[in-house]
Amino acid sequence: MSDSQSAPAPVVLIDGSSYLFRAFHAMPPLTNQSGHPTGAIKGVINMVRAMLDQYPDSPVAVVFDAKGPTFRNELYAEYKANRPPMPDELRPQIEPIHEIIIAMGLPLLCIEGVEADDVIGTLAREATESGRGCVISTGDKDMAQLVTPHVSLINTMSNEALDVDGVTEKYGFGPELMIDYLALMGDKSDNIPGVPGVGEKTAKALLSGIGGIDELYRNLDRIPELDFRGAKTMPKKLQEHEELARLSYELATIKCDVELDVRLADLRRDEPDEPRLAGLYRKFEFSGWLKALTEKGVEVPEEAAADADRSASSAPQEDAVPDQLDYQTLSTPAAWYDWLQAQSAAPHLALWPVLEKSHYRSFKWLGLAVSTGSGQAVYVDFRAEDWPQDALQPLLPLFNQHSYHKVTHDLKRLLHALYPVCPEPSHLQDDVMIMGFVRDATVHRDPELDRHFDTLSLDNLVRVWLHEQPRTIVDIAGKFGTRQTALPDLDPATLATFACERADYVGRLYRRLASDLQQQYPDQWRVYEHIETPLVPVLQQVEWTGTRVDADFLAELSAGFRSQLETLEQQAHAAADKAFNLDSPKQLGEVLFTDLGLPVVAKTPSGQPSTNEEVLTELSHQYELPALVLRYRHLRKLLNTYTEPLPDLINPDTGRVHTSYHQTGAQTGRLSSSEPNLQNIPIRSEEGRAIRKAFVAAPGYRILAADYSQIELRIMTHLSEDANLIRAFRDGKDIHRATAAEIMGLPEDQVTGEQRRAAKAVNFGLIYGMSAFGLARNLGIPRGEAQTYVDTYFQRYPGVRAYMDRTRAQAAEDGYVETVFGRRLYLPDIRSSRQQQRRAAERTAINAPMQGTAADIIKQAMVDVQVWLTRSQLDARMVMQVHDELVFEVAEQDLEAVRTGVVFRMQHAASLSVPLVVDVGVGKDWGEAH
Repeated sequence: MSDSQSAPAPVVLIDGSSYLFRAFHAMPPLTNQSGHPTGAIKGVINMVRAMLDQYPDSPVAVVFDAKGPTFRNELYAEYKANRPPMPDELRPQIEPIHEIIIAMGLPLLCIEGVEADDVIGTLAREATESGRGCVISTGDKDMAQLVTPHVSLINTMSNEALDVDGVTEKYGFGPELMIDYLALMGDKSDNIPGVPGVGEKTAKALLSGIGGIDELYRNLDRIPELDFRGAKTMPKKLQEHEELARLSYELATIKCDVELDVRLADLRRDEPDEPRLAGLYRKFEFSGWLKALTEKGVEVPEEAAADADRSASSAPQEDAVPDQLDYQTLSTPAAWYDWLQAQSAAPHLALWPVLEKSHYRSFKWLGLAVSTGSGQAVYVDFRAEDWPQDALQPLLPLFNQHSYHKVTHDLKRLLHALYPVCPEPSHLQDDVMIMGFVRDATVHRDPELDRHFDTLSLDNLVRVWLHEQPRTIVDIAGKFGTRQTALPDLDPATLATFACERADYVGRLYRRLASDLQQQYPDQWRVYEHIETPLVPVLQQVEWTGTRVDADFLAELSAGFRSQLETLEQQAHAAADKAFNLDSPKQLGEVLFTDLGLPVVAKTPSGQPSTNEEVLTELSHQYELPALVLRYRHLRKLLNTYTEPLPDLINPDTGRVHTSYHQTGAQTGRLSSSEPNLQNIPIRSEEGRAIRKAFVAAPGYRILAADYSQIELRIMTHLSEDANLIRAFRDGKDIHRATAAEIMGLPEDQVTGEQRRAAKAVNFGLIYGMSAFGLARNLGIPRGEAQTYVDTYFQRYPGVRAYMDRTRAQAAEDGYVETVFGRRLYLPDIRSSRQQQRRAAERTAINAPMQGTAADIIKQAMVDVQVWLTRSQLDARMVMQVHDELVFEVAEQDLEAVRTGVVFRMQHAASLSVPLVVDVGVGKDWGEAH
């Protein structure tokens, strides 16, 4: 057995204090239903779990600073004196973090009079002396002084790992000079003074030119010869401040000889107290972690379950149909203020804004309806004679005061309408449209409703959940279209009553759905409360910011596409030996199947030969004309969908395109967008990628694109618990090459590009339920060979087959599947007697948890990143979300900080059994960055 095989797994020492404040500032301000802050708890435990996953066989200890002074305070009274007091929201999160770590079976070290750094340093020195590997998980640069051939650092926030060579590469000197570096330049976070006038560049120049503190003071006469600004006056500065330099050296030195009651051999991972963990996860509402335990059969302690029951009992209760209606119109600010003050005890206020139809950046208010209870509402008429010109100002007491809990339908629309005067309204977060979506995204439209009504419109939700038939806009303004009466032209009394009805139904729907979710579907309530509602203001901000688009570049692309279309049309006519309309399926069908006699691959429902893309793709392998038509259609679509319409969507005031994101657009939870549809810009063709170059950064800025790598494959690995896939991802392998090696029985270094492509088709094909027949057609290989690929894949990765079989059976029994976070995805056709529908539902059952979990993860990442960007004051803004990618516009000087912060938050948006990997690109436009 080789040394590498026999060496024990490295000891992992987690610097809990390092991550405590970072997690607090990195995570959004999460709370559980009782109001206890939970963001820092989630952030720290996420990082601990990540280390456990990354080092499954290692002993792990988590080290925190203890309360009270240490020897450094005796040396220097000002040590850490400039640190602000601990935030009130962080203090109550420390004890729960300690409790969870202990329940995880990990040693928790917190030693009075000794800093966490010194505890870690002492244990790391013991590791070095015993020749055992040691990994320190920290975000503090001063720990680099501990790095040796046996000790390395890993920053869980940036995923940066540093060994001896890594420290030298990053700082320009080895670990042995890190203390000297800190002593010269000081450390603001710990209030280590350093030498006045010595910054980062000067310190590095001194260290590389001469050496450490002792060498510098022995060679002061050599310093003026060094090539850095101020070299000639530096000897005098060093002489004047030698005492500070020596003190700073002592303060920056991590003690590695602290007397500890615990030794390296005492650090071990005990079996976790899973019932205790389940109780803590339930208490602080970490639904994903709790779900993983309960699915293993772990029971939640009665105390924690009782706490949850008490929370559920406080949920709003569904109310009865009102006997009579009390709707009023308020026409003056004085009447409005009097009415609002009387509602101080109302549990919530349901809002219905009345806005003229227009783009969200130019909404015009007509009025606002507010309901306080079933059958009760007022309408504030902004067009009344006595209402002020600045119509929204009298409403600010409602939107700025936290004491008023406000509920609406389509919250993002209301946030846009308020943004010019109230960009951050208080306690406005509940949205019955999203609530209805989370409860059941598959609801059908009531057959009595016009097709223009969305399934999640207030009209349809009321019919589905309250079983009532409210008046619609059609009833008061006529059918949809140009003849429908505009809202400003409706009778004011009719509009007031209609708006009050709407607000009334918003309130009743909220009480119905909130009660339903909190009491019967707690996992879905947590999806609503912790994933969906925090995302709404983030999407609103991204939409409002918009993306710069280069109209001149698009005009050039359009001209080029039109020229290519003309050439393709001529080539197609030549191939057909006649002129015909390439945009006419009928004429194309006649040319292909009558004139040229090509084989009929498929037929339309009316019995005519089909000319759809799938048919043309199959025919294009052998015939010229179908290939030309496919190319023609592709360019025509790019021209008609993007290069020609996009310039018309540029806002003249901002010079940007402002898309609309649809949070409820896909049943799996994935975002969609319109005007423009950013999700469907092709990336496989050169022309499609060229369109991305039209999305540009402002002068002085760059586009930064951060994309999850193979996220659905990683989620499938997590769900399937397949040991071989988990190992491949944890080892950082090229998963497609590894799969090719497995199913073809080859060493990885012998896998060809073609074999890797085939394995990639298998990996992604199985996610989407592709059969051997589909795989054969996709790869252009015999069906028998494709079936062999599939069979061998399942032999090598048995966990995947088990997951698919288990999921199909569970979906057929329950009628739904769930994401890792508890989002429920109903499958109405899973028990269909029609085989085609049932098979399609089974494919959805396998894929939906992956797509849905990916959607949940990137939504949480968006919230985490946006909260951090707001707090960080970095000059950067999120401008787009496309599938598994986030796109930012970043000032050039902040690129590295934003890159690091974004990657960390995206990687830690979820804790899976395999690491989440984020690829980042930077460029002057989206095409260059992607």
